[in-house]
Amino acid sequence: MKKILLLISFGFFAIANINAQATKGLNFGGAGTGIYVGYEIPVASAITIVPQASTDYNFNTFILAVKGNYYFDELFGLPDAWDVYGGANLGWRISNNGSFHWGAQIGGRWFWSDKWGLNAEFGGGSGVTGGLGVTMKM
Repeated sequence: MKKILLLISFGFFAIANINAQATKGLNFGGAGTGIYVGYEIPVASAITIVPQASTDYNFNTFILAVKGNYYFDELFGLPDAWDVYGGANLGWRISNNGSFHWGAQIGGRWFWSDKWGLNAEFGGGSGVTGGLGVTMKM
């Protein structure tokens, strides 16, 4: 049942992603923490909310979370190819006994072309754990 829920959720969240720069794209990836997919929605010029689904590398734990991120691009004077952000998250961890979790994350993206980039995110607390991945602008 967990694997079916995982596939349905990843399919739903993988449809599209909107970056803080209001360009459409898809973020996905994984690391030692497993696989993640998120859908980023700008709510202000530097603030986004992100529904995200993730799992551990054994598919034993599944997390449905919502993240809030603040982008520091203008504050730091970063070029368009770079995004740097930080924020907080809340979510539901599905494992042996499901439970509510929270945490914080920092991350960044670097676009090597108009369409493709790399992303890295690191999380703390008991919610989203982060990972490494690829971003594709649509």
